[in-house]
Amino acid sequence: MLNSEIGLERCALMATKLKQVIENIKKLSADERALVAHCLISSLETHQEEGVEEAWADLAEKRYAELVSGDVEPVSWEEVKKEVKG
Repeated sequence: MLNSEIGLERCALMATKLKQVIENIKKLSADERALVAHCLISSLETHQEEGVEEAWADLAEKRYAELVSGDVEPVSWEEVKKEVKG
């Protein structure tokens, strides 16, 4: 058997397995599918630019301080969804 034939067989097998995985994922709850999506996307992130993690931490600390000081009012997720939907 040629290498290209072996490659085609493996691709067909992977396609079948991928279809099965997708069908199983469709059976999950929205939260579970979101977690699967997050895990898949995270697995693609092999390199993070320098300082990104620190920048997110700084922003989180700043926003927390704004909430604690009363400079900003918290908004629930339900309120945000209503505003976005119009």
